[in-house]
Amino acid sequence: MDFALTTEQQRRRERLLAAIREDMPGRRRTDPADHFDREDWARAAALGLTGLCLPEESGGGGLGALDTALCLEAFGQGCLDTGLAFGVAAHLLACAVPVRDFAGPELREELLKGLSTGSLIASNAITEDAAGSDTARLEMTARRDGDVYVLDGVKSFASNAPLADVIVTYAVTEPAAGFLGTSGFVVPRGLPGLSVGPPLEKMGLHGCPAGRITFDGVRVPARFLLGVEGQGRAVFQHSMGWERACLFAIYLGVMTYQLQRCVAHVRSRKQFRRRLADFQAVSHKISVMSERLEGARLLLYRACWLTDQGTADAGAVSLAKVAVSEAAVANARDAVQVFGGIGYLASTGIEQQLRDAVPSTLFSGTTEIHRSVIARERGL
Repeated sequence: MDFALTTEQQRRRERLLAAIREDMPGRRRTDPADHFDREDWARAAALGLTGLCLPEESGGGGLGALDTALCLEAFGQGCLDTGLAFGVAAHLLACAVPVRDFAGPELREELLKGLSTGSLIASNAITEDAAGSDTARLEMTARRDGDVYVLDGVKSFASNAPLADVIVTYAVTEPAAGFLGTSGFVVPRGLPGLSVGPPLEKMGLHGCPAGRITFDGVRVPARFLLGVEGQGRAVFQHSMGWERACLFAIYLGVMTYQLQRCVAHVRSRKQFRRRLADFQAVSHKISVMSERLEGARLLLYRACWLTDQGTADAGAVSLAKVAVSEAAVANARDAVQVFGGIGYLASTGIEQQLRDAVPSTLFSGTTEIHRSVIARERGL
């Protein structure tokens, strides 16, 4: 086993981290109504972040899963706006990846360059009011009518939706076929009958706007179908494999920056004429935070490496997703404790890290769902 990154990987990550810190450090967002705009998005796109794993001939970076994760880790470490990083990663992994791998040649030609360069913003819309974790029970329908599909239904928690140009969504095309009766589509924003609600007020990740999308008789040309009819579940699981393996690298970056701040704080802050670092209770908390971070990093890197080898399994990806998300919440909670009263103040950004970490145990499959996957992979 070789746990070292190559010289090229290290240099790419260092260059990107330096560029992010200089060109788009972002800002702390304390208002749920405050989200990224097209100017913020364009700065991320200029650094290649919107097309990391998309083909070079389409303007992307041509990177594999591990290299994509390393770049997203740098994004999370260098940018204070975790919501923006999340929005970019969701666009890339949950939307652009299925277009890359399942769209027909004509549709790929039409969309991939825009998705790669960031001139198009994409939103992933699968969650419904009655179908969160149970994505096999979608109520949205798509009915074939000649050379179009007619989509009817409502999606919620669609990240990037208020600003999106295209929407990757899933609907039931054959109710009697169960999970084989779901199909995936790319839907242009401007089609009649499609409406997007205002940004939802959320606990964290304020930088990324999320909204409800209503499809009322939306007529989508058949060429916007992803894969073939009935392949929607496979398309979605494929994109989630990439998202669960790569997106959570953002939180590795956040935790790295967070730990650096905690170490600097306990070295400089004094109580009872002693540095906080000299109290065993404090130093052990820093130690535990380090253990969580490094353990999560190894599991995520392994899941990405397996994806690149074509041998990733659901268990490995779920282990990584659970480890990173649970570590992100626990470390953020500990960081608030390490900073004490000022860690509760919005001006420090420490409390924001906790708010941004909480949803990581919910999106891309809840911790409970992934633990069931892990148990199943163990033969239970």
